[in-house]
Amino acid sequence: MTANGRGVAGTDANARFENVAEAYLGILKSRGVDWLFANAGTDFAPIIEALAKGNELGRDMPDAVAITHENVAVGMAHGYYEVTGRPQAVMFHVNVGTANALMGLMNASRANVPMLFTSGRTPITEGGRVGSRDLPIHWGQEMFDQAGMLREVVKWDYELRYGEQIEAIVDRALATAMTGPKGPVYLSLPREALAETYQGSPPQGQSTMPAPASGQPNDQVIDQAMALLENAERPMVIVGRGSKGTFAPLTALAERLALPVVHYWAPRLGMPTDHPLHAGFDVAGWIDDADVILTIEAMVPWIPDRHCPTETCKIIQLGEDPYFSGLPMRSYPATLAIAADPASALNAMVDRMRSGTVPKARRATLTKRLESARKLRQESVDAGRTTPMSAAWISQCLDRAKPDDAIVVTELGVDVSAMTFRHPDSLLSHSLAGGLGWGVPAALGAKLAAPDRLVIAAVGDGSYMFANPTACHQVAEALDIPLLTIVFNNGVWNAVRKSTAAVYPDGRATRANRMPLSSLSPAPDYEKLVEASRGHGERIEDPDALPDALDRAISMVMSERRQVLLNVVCAVDG
Repeated sequence: MTANGRGVAGTDANARFENVAEAYLGILKSRGVDWLFANAGTDFAPIIEALAKGNELGRDMPDAVAITHENVAVGMAHGYYEVTGRPQAVMFHVNVGTANALMGLMNASRANVPMLFTSGRTPITEGGRVGSRDLPIHWGQEMFDQAGMLREVVKWDYELRYGEQIEAIVDRALATAMTGPKGPVYLSLPREALAETYQGSPPQGQSTMPAPASGQPNDQVIDQAMALLENAERPMVIVGRGSKGTFAPLTALAERLALPVVHYWAPRLGMPTDHPLHAGFDVAGWIDDADVILTIEAMVPWIPDRHCPTETCKIIQLGEDPYFSGLPMRSYPATLAIAADPASALNAMVDRMRSGTVPKARRATLTKRLESARKLRQESVDAGRTTPMSAAWISQCLDRAKPDDAIVVTELGVDVSAMTFRHPDSLLSHSLAGGLGWGVPAALGAKLAAPDRLVIAAVGDGSYMFANPTACHQVAEALDIPLLTIVFNNGVWNAVRKSTAAVYPDGRATRANRMPLSSLSPAPDYEKLVEASRGHGERIEDPDALPDALDRAISMVMSERRQVLLNVVCAVDG
């Protein structure tokens, strides 16, 4: 069965495609694109007609679903990929829909998340063809270079001109998106081109251009990296972005060489967080004493004005593009740079480990230090059992309530240091692009990809409002996506507040009772927004009432398949 419940092609399903839109949808499905997350406009007529015809004939096509805001659609494709590893397609209305989706696209780009990002294009012709202009907006919405507004954040862009090219175009687009470093690609689809008679050959059942295998590490460079790590006295690892493939080799490497591993602003985990050598989520206290640092897909391994390795520290930067060439400026130094798939490189490092003794003394010292840090952290968490409660207290209560295989999608929500994550996709965090409103849509996509697992969107109150919550809850009801959303309601743009305080620690804004441009007061009754889509909402202010509320919410989501939102009033941390 396909994602939308349709069976294998029916009697007329294999009939020749009549137009390009029909061929396009069939090709997408044959390439593993199960979903087309779309926000339609007047340019969609050929696509909509092809969907209706395909449904009638029983053709295999992606599930095309109407998403009522463009950034929600992009976030859903983002979250779906993070769980499945398969890129999906989105489609929007010409320039205006594309503009609405740009923030989500920026998040995907900086997170190296591939997707086929498409939009219609204002009809090119003023008459004489099927699909020619027939509304005033078809003049008002045309641009000289529609792709120009997003070219900087996609790997490739193109416009469909001739229908017989559609298979080669889709295959090139998906292969480019999945070639490391991965990322989104853009295709514009003029209405006349989609509507024209399909004159190409019958599409192949599989891609004519599969993505190339990930880059393999150079043996000599791996030997150099291992020599640095094995001869170090105070080595450490900083993970910027991990993956399912890094869990086993990074854990083995850390155990064998007694390496403390820090996740620093990591959207994906690189190893379990309850491992004795997991050193938390902040490089402070580690980096200034290290003599060798291995960074893994770390766009920003430290903040130069806050943390500074010693001049003699050896730095190994590992990643598919270790210098992040897509950034205008990045000057982190490297003793050794390894351009390779991190999982492959880490496995190669494990294979080359010498059979010498484990640095037991260093491991014992590290273990003692980390145990002491965890005890202090627990004391801090317990101190947050107040009214209003701390984000750390909320996070620990959630950690105790959720099943081990739950997926937590956090956007300025949970305090990850107060939680335990044992699985590669159990924690998904926002990209360093910082486009707010990603969390709830990404959680919707993750739940589509993992319908039997509990998926939790843990977001700040500002992030929740940016997510277009009415659209999110409507989509959750329409597609039967039972999601648990937890709003950490502290009433401020906390990132703005903390940034201002960091730049002006003794400034007037920092001393003010109410910092300008940072308050979210008066706060909406967030719990009522989910009720408008027949979900369940609760407001929680008492820290002792939170555990029962979480148990209730999880039961409703998993047993009743009902979306639930908890509006948890919390203190302003930091």
